[in-house]
Formats: sequence, C-alpha cells, structure tokens
Amino acid sequence: MIAKYRYISITAVVLWLALGGISQAAAAQMESLDRGLVALRTGPGTVFVSWRLLGTDSKEIAFNLIRTRDGKNPTRLNSGPLKEQTCFKDTQADFSAAISYQVCTVLDGQEKPAGKPLVLTADTPIQPYLTIPLKTLPRHRPGDASVGDLDGDGQYEIVLKQDMRPRDNSGSGTTGQMKLEAYKLDGSFLWRIDLGINIREGAHYTQFMVYDLDGDGRAEVACKTADGTIDGTGKVIGDPDSDYRNENGKILDGPEFLTVFDGRSGAELASVPYIPPRGQVTAWGDNTGNRVDRFLACVAYLDGRRPSLVMCRGYYNRTVLAAWNWRDGKLSHLWTFDSDNAPDGDKYRGQGNHNLSVGDVDGDGKDEIIYGACAIDDDGRGLYSTGLGHGDAMHLSDIDPARPGLEVFGIHENPRHPHGANLRDAATGKVLWGLQSNDAVRGVSMDIDPRHPGYECWAVGSGLEGLYNCKGQKIADRKPSSCNMGIWWDGDLLREMLNGTTIEKWNPAEASTTRLLEARDFDCIRINGSKSSPCLCADILGDWREELILPTRDGSQLRIFTTTIPTTIRMPTLMHDPVYRLSVAWQNVGYNQPTQPGFYLGHDMKPVSPPAIQISQPRD
Repeated sequence: MIAKYRYISITAVVLWLALGGISQAAAAQMESLDRGLVALRTGPGTVFVSWRLLGTDSKEIAFNLIRTRDGKNPTRLNSGPLKEQTCFKDTQADFSAAISYQVCTVLDGQEKPAGKPLVLTADTPIQPYLTIPLKTLPRHRPGDASVGDLDGDGQYEIVLKQDMRPRDNSGSGTTGQMKLEAYKLDGSFLWRIDLGINIREGAHYTQFMVYDLDGDGRAEVACKTADGTIDGTGKVIGDPDSDYRNENGKILDGPEFLTVFDGRSGAELASVPYIPPRGQVTAWGDNTGNRVDRFLACVAYLDGRRPSLVMCRGYYNRTVLAAWNWRDGKLSHLWTFDSDNAPDGDKYRGQGNHNLSVGDVDGDGKDEIIYGACAIDDDGRGLYSTGLGHGDAMHLSDIDPARPGLEVFGIHENPRHPHGANLRDAATGKVLWGLQSNDAVRGVSMDIDPRHPGYECWAVGSGLEGLYNCKGQKIADRKPSSCNMGIWWDGDLLREMLNGTTIEKWNPAEASTTRLLEARDFDCIRINGSKSSPCLCADILGDWREELILPTRDGSQLRIFTTTIPTTIRMPTLMHDPVYRLSVAWQNVGYNQPTQPGFYLGHDMKPVSPPAIQISQPRD
C-alpha cells in the first residue's frame, strides 16, 4: 500500500478521477461489497436514501434511483444520471402502501440492471436509525462490536461482544463468561460463541478480529480462547471441566489458544497455542496477573497483498507481538517480536498503548504496526522506538498534508521527556512538535477548522490547554470539551466530534459546538464506562460517511444511526481504503480509538492517486 493516497476535492464536490477507478494489479485484498443501500423515513412523505461508491468504480460512473410503490409503476426519481452525489432526498414518498428503492449504475450512457430493492413498509417509523433486535442473555449487556461480510453476500454482518461482569485487569474478582454473537443487518441471529470461565471479561483481555483472512470472500473471527470455550455449533474447545480461576478471580495457569472461527456458523476452524504463552507471571512486570494479561490485536497486510493476524501481549513492560497467516484452512506462524530477545529490545519495553494502529508508514508497500510509542516493521523487527512511554490515545493518518508520509499524534502518561502530547513522523518516530505535560490522559486529531490546513490536535491533561494546528501552533485558547472519538456525519469534509451518545460540530469562529445528534433521546447508552464509546463507529452503509452503533438501555437492541444530511461530496466508501478498513478491525481493541484513513480527509483536500485494491470474490 502507498503511504499517501487520496481522492480529489474541487470546492464542495469530491470526484473519483484516478484513471477510471482502481488498478487491479499488485494490490491489497479487500471485500466485495454491494451498494450498501440505506433509506430512512425523515418525515410523513420524505425519505433520505444513500448508497456506496465502490473503490473499484470508474470515475465516469453515475446512478439512477428508482422508486416503486406497492411493487408497481417504477419511477426514476432523478431527472438525469446522478454524477456528483451518492445520496438523494425523496420528498414525494407515499406511505399509503409499501415502497421500495433500487439503485442502477449508468456507464457510457448505458443503464445497468437495478440492484436488489430496499423495501420500506407502510408503517415504517420516522426515526434516524435502523434497529437490530438482540438475543441478549440474562445479566449480559452489549459491548464492543466489529463488522465483516461473514457469508459473502456483499453486506456487513455485526459481531457483538456481550459482557456479564467485566473487570479491569488491575483489580481482583471473578468475571462472567463473555459471549460473541453474530447478527445480520436485517436482525437475523447467526450464532453465539461462549468463551467460558477460563477467559476473563474486560477491555484489556479479549480482542477479537473480524476479517477475511484467507481471501475466500467471507470473514473469519479470531480471538484468544481457553479450555471450556464453546464454539457457535456447541463444540467445546479443550477440557470442558477445567477451572483455572484462582482465589482473586485471575487466570494465571492453564492452556491458552488462538482460535479462528468460521464467520457463517461460529464453528471452530483451528486452534493453536497462544503466542506468547504467559510463562512466568512476574516476567511481565508484577506478580498480581495485571500486566501479563494485557492483550492487543490487529490485522495487517504484512506482504502488501493479503491480510495477516497479529496477536499481542504486554505493553507496560515486556512487549510481544506474534504474526499469523490463515491460509488453506491452517494457521501458520510468521514471526514473533519479543522485547526480551529482540535487538535493542530494551528500547521497546513499556512503549505500548491500550490501543494500536496499522499502516504502511515507510513506503515499502507493506504494513507496519504502530504499537504506541514504538513501531514494528512488517518482518517482525523493531522499526523504531521513541522512548516516550505508555499512553491512552493515538492517531495515525496524514495529519499534516504538507509533509510526505503519515504522522502519529499521541499522548503519554508520565512521559520520559517533555512531550506529553506530540506529533511524530510515522516512518521514523522523529518528534515534529510536542506539548509539555507530565500526564496526558486523552488526545484527538481531526480536521475541525477549515481556516487551517491539516488536522487540528488537542489533548487533556496537565498543562494541556488550547487547540493546535498540525504544525503545533496554538490557534485557539479554547478547545472542544470532547476529546474522545470522531465521526464524519454532516455534508462537508470536516469531522464531527463523537462522545458517547453525542455528535457535535465545532464552530471555530465562536469556539463553541452545535449538537447534531443526541442518541440518548432514542433510549441509547454509551459503553465502556468512562471511555464513553459506541459499540462501533464506521462506514458500514450508504455513502462515505460513518454510522454510529449503540445499544438500547435495556440491551435488547442495537441501533444503527446513519446521517440523513444531504451532501454533494462524492467519494468511494472508506471501507475500500486499507488503512481505514484496518482501523475498523482494531477499533474494539483496548481503549477504543476513532477510525482514521491513510490519506488526508479534510477541508481543501488535494488530488492524490487512489490506493490499489483487489476484490475477493466468495468461493465455496
């Protein structure tokens, strides 16, 4: 993958100009997606409809939108082919009977057959969300989620974590038994995996990856398992009678596995010993079982073409990453990076975050893992370590579009030199600018002010006041009160702020915010306690803007909020940008971080070549 790539911005319209679409030569394997058609009733006779532009679409492609009432009299809603947007507001929808919408592509003046119809019944409610009914078990509550095309139909399914009694690793006490559940977007329940009593519940423990790892057009699910895990077909992994919980509720003995599950059925496909094993608990930095059980995970294109699984352990002290391939029904181990025996390994100890990121930062076409304050190369060797130490938040993207390559904005607890919040070169680790703080607890980087090129940066912590541009210059004494997640929601290229259930837009001139959505008004809640996260925020439906997935207060439903604000900006789905797609895969890991693309997505974007991808077609 190329370190920087982008679509093109001309005033308010983003056009797909790259030689008629994406080259299918040497390219990263991506999902075969349908148009992601979505329609929400916004008033008595109004419906907002949007759909995907694919990364493989020609720059010349246009669309017609067809509405059919009660299965009769199809009507084209647009006067001419739609060339500059992938959304439409229908103001003449008659709900005295069911209506349906279909999208037709138009290329070289020829209209292709219409896609699958999306039906709205006569009693469709006026609401800004879709509903997925859940089969939440007693005493459970919905948590983090991820998406993947589990069955190869071109639509995303949701894999949802259901917790009973999660606990932070730093504390004692027995947890419940975590479940993974899969649902289709129409609400169909697919399967449930019970991870069993020998897997603790908690944000730092089970990191689950949902991705098409072998290129068969269907996503797998991978995570750490143990004796007593029950797959989606009822099969038990290991010894069903083992109980390794000690008097403090910790699990510091017994076998640990890495398991790949079939996305269609939840069936165990393969289990291997987890790398690295826990070994001597004290070797990880304490004797309480806190640091030994700090896990991270991600997916990375380590060869530039096909995704690999990277499972990790430790970041406060010893740091270990193990890379795997899932090919032809087998897990094969590629490499292990271990700070205890790697060259200059001491430099990599204690540099990890509660999160990570992935992208090609050195321009060799292969992905690196940004592991907090350090980076691991695609071949499992250390690329660099900044020595800045552990932190809670980190953002990898083209934050400063005037510079070549990607940048990392990160924050650090008790930094080892005075850059508590800083921007660094993602390829070398060189700190480009820093803000002095002895304890930064949150930090965000996104474009919220069109008056300044690049992303704005701000942080929360000791001595961290004001809002900064991508050059480190203070541009406002007042910063947004939210310093958590981001979402592309309204009709421009600036990003909105997401905190729990609230979406707000920054008003630079007044240094104030405008509320665009409060999901609490629709009986939704945030998850992950003070981290105030959604289940997921990603571009899973409709045009390039992002959806917000939250649970209802009683845990009986997921609600998928999707924007109904018109836009004249047209660009391919963000899910066909590899860096962005990987950020959706790792969003559930540890302390959730917002998605980030591998290009500058913001005001006054410049023309850049698109990424090369190749689409995986489902095969039996």
